[in-house]
Amino acid sequence: MAARIGIFSVFVAVLLSISAFSSAQDLQIVNAERRIDLSSHIVKAFLTLKVENIGKDPAAEMLLAFPPTQIKNLAMVQALATTGKKKKKTYLPLDVKPTEQPDAPNDTGYYRVTFISPLGPGETVSLEVLYILTHSLEPFPVEITQSESQLVYYHDSAVILSPYHVKQQTTFIKTPSTRVESFTSIEPANRAGKEIKYGPYENRASYSYTPVIIHFENNSPFAVVEELVREIEISHWGSLQITENYRLTHGGARHKGVFSRVDYQSKRSVSGASSFNALLAVLPPRVNSVYYRDEIGNISTSHLRTGFRKSELEFEPRYPLFGGWSATFIIGYRVPLEDYLFEASDGRRYLNFTFGCPLVETIVNKLTIKVVLPEGSKDPSAVLPFTVNQELQVKYSYLDIVGRTVVVLQKDNVVPTHNVPFQVYYTFKPIYMLAEPFMLVSAFFLVFVASLAYVHIDLNIVRK
Repeated sequence: MAARIGIFSVFVAVLLSISAFSSAQDLQIVNAERRIDLSSHIVKAFLTLKVENIGKDPAAEMLLAFPPTQIKNLAMVQALATTGKKKKKTYLPLDVKPTEQPDAPNDTGYYRVTFISPLGPGETVSLEVLYILTHSLEPFPVEITQSESQLVYYHDSAVILSPYHVKQQTTFIKTPSTRVESFTSIEPANRAGKEIKYGPYENRASYSYTPVIIHFENNSPFAVVEELVREIEISHWGSLQITENYRLTHGGARHKGVFSRVDYQSKRSVSGASSFNALLAVLPPRVNSVYYRDEIGNISTSHLRTGFRKSELEFEPRYPLFGGWSATFIIGYRVPLEDYLFEASDGRRYLNFTFGCPLVETIVNKLTIKVVLPEGSKDPSAVLPFTVNQELQVKYSYLDIVGRTVVVLQKDNVVPTHNVPFQVYYTFKPIYMLAEPFMLVSAFFLVFVASLAYVHIDLNIVRK
């Protein structure tokens, strides 16, 4: 029996290998345009593809290939199918999942894009692909003084890495400023202002790769949250309490030498150009009881603006952050329960809240979200549009008997694109809401009875 299972597994693997190979031979990219934005430390690449089926059978999916240097820093991949032209263009989201291919050349990583409907022979489809890279800008020099600007390297290819033949392609790379120390020139290539253009290149074979290096100035805030723990505590008595613990660092070129506060204050545009001393957090609307503090105590350098759609908290750390410097702090606030807790058609209750990090243009290396459910909640389940690690814990608070169920969601390499709604479903009987009031009433009643007994009982020793 075991031998049959082994033979069947090998047979399935061979079939998958043959199908993947035939799929690569049946598709070609007629035109590809890639635009890479290097304006911040989060690299965003927009890829426009026109794919044609040149085979004899319908194709239900295609592969996106990434070099090993990028696959480890890939935070998100999204794909849309486009129809129509200009103002009448419509976008349909496609299913994108990581996959593995046998005998991938040079440890190439893959994502599988599934078409809405199979692409027939001779048909074409237009795709819009967005992929985001983190930790892909390498500071050089790795150490700078307070008065120096930050220079970084970016490594990529002038042509798109693809398992398909590409008839024509062009790559545009946008830098944050016009200061470009050097860049690899692959003819035809030219630079105008903040933009470097590679191509157009024609008839490139599958897995073509032409490495390029760009050395340029980037003084944008390299804000990296090493670890963020967000705790969302649900109280059926009227509010959500959110507590966020940050461990923030500057991920750019390390600071060397001494720090001069006088130069920093008087020559801000020159001294400490790569540092940052202000952050912006986008919070939910109708927030209240907002606080910002650290281990020392409350930090008063903050300003809150509330609105109907969102609230914005501008705040400053106790000191400016240079490369390699870090800071820890806590942000807490409350929001009304009726805005985020609802009841499903099957009677279950569910929390609808935003995943990700509230800080703007920030990379989170490790994000942990803890949803603390009311005591007595059962059958919890989380629904998210992407894969996360999930587990259940128990937390004890005041007047708890069996503890509160905690749904723990953990994800690494989080970027602002991950700030999308998620849901946590659970069942809860309203009778459990009376448990804590009943305990308090019972405790007061027992104290009252004990006091009454103490007053009326005569404990004096009577001499006979």
